[in-house]
Parts: sequence; C-alpha cells; structure tokens
Amino acid sequence: MNNTVKDGWKPEPEPVYAAVFGCIMALGLPLNAVSLWILVRRHSLKSPNVVFMVNLAISDLLLVISLPTRVYFYATGTWPLSSAACIVTTVIFRKNITCSAIFITFICVDRLLAVVYPLRSRHLRTSSNAWKAVALVWLFLVVTNIQQSVTMSRDLKNCSVPVCFDYHHCWTPNISAAIYVKPVLVFIMLTVNVVCTTLVSWTLRSHLKDSARVSNKVNVMLIFVMNLVMFALCFFPLSIGLLTIKTTPIRPLVCLATMNCCLDPLFYYFSLDNFWKKKEDVDLAASEQ
Repeated sequence: MNNTVKDGWKPEPEPVYAAVFGCIMALGLPLNAVSLWILVRRHSLKSPNVVFMVNLAISDLLLVISLPTRVYFYATGTWPLSSAACIVTTVIFRKNITCSAIFITFICVDRLLAVVYPLRSRHLRTSSNAWKAVALVWLFLVVTNIQQSVTMSRDLKNCSVPVCFDYHHCWTPNISAAIYVKPVLVFIMLTVNVVCTTLVSWTLRSHLKDSARVSNKVNVMLIFVMNLVMFALCFFPLSIGLLTIKTTPIRPLVCLATMNCCLDPLFYYFSLDNFWKKKEDVDLAASEQ
C-alpha cells in the first residue's frame, strides 16, 4: 500500500449520507431489538435455524449501534473521538457484512437439509452443531479484526486532520492479493445460495419421497429468494466495488450494504413462525411413522 498523504484534503459535511444512515438506524434498531426478543422468548434455541437467526440479529444490532458515529461524522464533517473509537466502530460496521452473509448462508443450507433430507440430516441439524458453527464464525471475525485494526491504525496516522470512515483519502490505495479474499468469499456464499435454491425448488416440484411434505411451498421458497435478493442487493455490489475503489463511488454501495440490517427482520424473522409450523408438522409426522 502506498501511504501518500493527500495534502489539503479535509472532510466536509455530507447531509445526504447522514440522513440515509440515520433512517437505517431509526428503522433497524427497533426491528432487530423486537426480532431478537421474539426469537429468544417465543422460539426454542434448540433449533439450529433459530440459533443462526439469533446471531444474525445480534450482528445487525452491533451494526446499528455503530451508526450514530457515522451519522455525526457525515453531518458535521468532523471526528471528535479518538482513533481507537474510529477503529472499533469501523470494524463492527465492516464485519456485519461478512457475518450476515455467513449466517444467511447457514440458514439457507439448514433449510435445504430440512426440505430435501429431513430424516437423514437430523444428526447434523442439531443446536450443538449450530452453536459450534456460530462460535467458529465469531472466532474467525475476531482473529481477522486484529490484523485489520493494526492496518487501519497505521493508515489513520497519515491523516493530517482527525477523520474516520473516509480515511482512504489520506493514502493512495494499492490493490493487493488480500483485497480479493472478501469478494471471493461472498461469491462462494452466493453460489451456495443459488445451488440450495435450485435444489429445493426442484425437490418441491418433483415430490421426492425423501423430501419433506411441505404444503405451503411459497413460504419455503420465499426464504431462499430473499437470500438471493440480500446477496444481490447488499453484499455482492460492495464486494465488487472494493476492487475498483479508485474509480467507483463506494459510499452508495456502503449504504445499500447497510440496509441488510433492516431487511433481515422483515424477510426472515417475521416469516419464521409459519415456516416452523410446517417444519414441526413434518417432524411430528416423521416420528409417528
């Protein structure tokens, strides 16, 4: 990376982005707080799907909590806090994209196993395995945060004025092999979601004997379609934009990616009840055979 300071640059207020992030915060905070409360109080954490959704809600809440500083920065063009505070809020913000994409993919795979292999996958689809997978995800994020925090701290020192979020103006980015890791990871998860959606759609049409008897196929397919919408709208554009950061306006893509914390409750949590009624009926019927 070529850390060339751009002399004379200083952040300016950008009320449009402040308003966008403010609206996302105002909508995302109550939606995710209520969703998390419903998941914990009304659904069993022994269900792997609920385990993934609870952690998805926690990830979204962490993102929402980091937004007030971003709103203040874009509203005033100033950063009154320390570099450490900037690093913490930025890391929380960035990791939500990766974290949400992983948990959404876990939900997609879990639904694939529940619909296509409801009996053979029972030993895999346990709360114990779900918590182990979740623990590995959070551990992976913590480890990667350490290296990124060190790099960000070094970059912030090149800024002649207190700044956060737009600190890339203080240096000339140099594309390295490491920057391709996140787009490749997102592309792999998108591919997994496409494959799962295709297999479930084909299974529901063909009525295979080993598949679950799901009466409301629309509700089932809605989960998979919304997964693809989330990747296409929120995750993939930003991942590609990071590769062309020199020429691509990145902040509109960041705004799109941030919207995932508002879409998650609408697309997943509020459709959970009907879906799990169908799943419980399938499990009950299978246990009686």
